Amino acid sequence: MIDFSKISHIWMIGIGGIGMSALARYLLAGGFIIGGYDRNESSITAALISEGIKVIYKDDPDEIPDEFLRKGETLVIYTPAVSMQNKIPAYFRGKGFNLHKRAEILGIISRKSRSIAIAGTHGKTSVTTIAAHLLKQSSIDCTAFLGGISKNYRTNLLTGASNITVMEADEFDRSFHYLNPEMALITSMDADHLDVYGSYDNMVQAYVEFAGKIKENGVLILNEKIAGGFEKPGNIKIYTYGLSPSSDFYSSDFSKENETYRFSVSTPWGIIDELRLMIPGKMNIENSVGAIAIAKLAGVSDKDIREALFFFKGVVRRFDVRISSDQLIYIDDYAHHPEELNYCIESVREFYGNRKVTGIFQPHLYTRTRDHADAFAAVLDKLDRAIILPVYPAREEPIEGVDAGMIYDRMKLKNKVLAGKDELSSLLKGEKSEIVLTMGAGDIDRLVEPIETILRKQLG
Repeated sequence: MIDFSKISHIWMIGIGGIGMSALARYLLAGGFIIGGYDRNESSITAALISEGIKVIYKDDPDEIPDEFLRKGETLVIYTPAVSMQNKIPAYFRGKGFNLHKRAEILGIISRKSRSIAIAGTHGKTSVTTIAAHLLKQSSIDCTAFLGGISKNYRTNLLTGASNITVMEADEFDRSFHYLNPEMALITSMDADHLDVYGSYDNMVQAYVEFAGKIKENGVLILNEKIAGGFEKPGNIKIYTYGLSPSSDFYSSDFSKENETYRFSVSTPWGIIDELRLMIPGKMNIENSVGAIAIAKLAGVSDKDIREALFFFKGVVRRFDVRISSDQLIYIDDYAHHPEELNYCIESVREFYGNRKVTGIFQPHLYTRTRDHADAFAAVLDKLDRAIILPVYPAREEPIEGVDAGMIYDRMKLKNKVLAGKDELSSLLKGEKSEIVLTMGAGDIDRLVEPIETILRKQLG
């Protein structure tokens, strides 16, 4: 048990990650002195520094300020995304500090509040952010840990006066097993993180165990696509959501007018009509239905849901439209699993018609590339032109024989190229496609602004 009354300083290993940075902001607001290490400087770490948080970038214990080295007064938190071979966690362990996972701290928060946890292999960041927005814009209010940067609030942490906490539940390394939510939603269960789970069945069982962590008499909301094969706990209320009338919460009367979706949502308590969503991508209708289910079950009124949804602006790097003109559309997306890429590309086709699409994809992790090379190739074949970047390794060491060429060689698309990041500028010169799409969960985010600049110059 952590005695926070004795803690004055908190050191966070991997502080620049989207989840860690939200927790850092939360703990800073709680009155703690926060510092941390991250491998790379980024817009997130720059923002944390501007907020009064100390950040170092060298894997060198000598860089750690002395004030964070007082055992008993300093809490050390880490993310599994940082290798334990790193010198900084090794240093703290050698000095006798107890290291705590980020998920362990979120677990404490979940037990001390009326928490709502959103899990799933894709869609969870969008559902979390929409749900938090609906609650925030109502009398219910909430605190929220988001897995992306909300365009409405320009941050990944929302703080509120109520006892409701919305949090994204991370399945990697079984981190979501630390949580004990009052309400949970599962968006999807596609085969992923098989390096952790070993098999798809083991991964599904981990989700079942997560559902078993819901507090007694709590609520579980399941996407209709996975509800049939899910072993359901008996001590909680279960609802489904989706796009078909067989769900407890489902959309109907769907139409698209210019760049706005109009639809209604049927709930167990009636229909919420005249809903409007201003962000593209049909998958966001489904995400909105899930978020609306959370909001209704938390007590948000139909009127507040209707008004808040209309003003929802989206999430940075989730079908993020950076340029929208008659000549060119540029969209950036976090998609890094074949199912996510498919949702993204199909949504582009659905929303923008048959315009020619150039996709720039950076594979994320050697294990994911190895496990899904065939599926990646099949999805990327749906593009008109594909540019495949090298694998972003994240926490992994290279695997012999595994690289971006595994995907490239399996693709049937003729207009494709393997390229380094430094080649993108020349490849995009004189770009003839009507839509450019960047996809990936690695450091491709650092290329977004340069690509946007190149494309805007070519527009004139």
